[in-house]
Amino acid sequence: MHELSIAASIVESVTESAAAYPGARVKEVRLRVGALASVVEDSLKFCWELATEGSPLAGAALVINILPVILHCDACGVDTEIAGVQSFRCPKCGELAADLRQGRELEIESIELEEPDSVVPDPVEEQV
Repeated sequence: MHELSIAASIVESVTESAAAYPGARVKEVRLRVGALASVVEDSLKFCWELATEGSPLAGAALVINILPVILHCDACGVDTEIAGVQSFRCPKCGELAADLRQGRELEIESIELEEPDSVVPDPVEEQV
């Protein structure tokens, strides 16, 4: 299950990035994962819970955006989404195509931070 090492790497990267905002809490991490990245979404979410436990990211949500495979066909000059990875033929003209434009990504898309609560001083009562 390589999803655990992926989750651990994401936790490390996000923790380093969030360190630039002292006191802020990570609320959500958004990923872009291509359909060819060999990542099982449910396994990655499970491993995220394990990897964040006891860390500054504990309780942060992991949102995974699965990206379809987009293939560019030189023969007809179009970019199209292919339904499966069993055949890399252009759905428009049927020619073989190997120019993948999308589908192999594994990227942190964004990190949502929650600023620390501002400490509001208690009103000072005047004593008479």
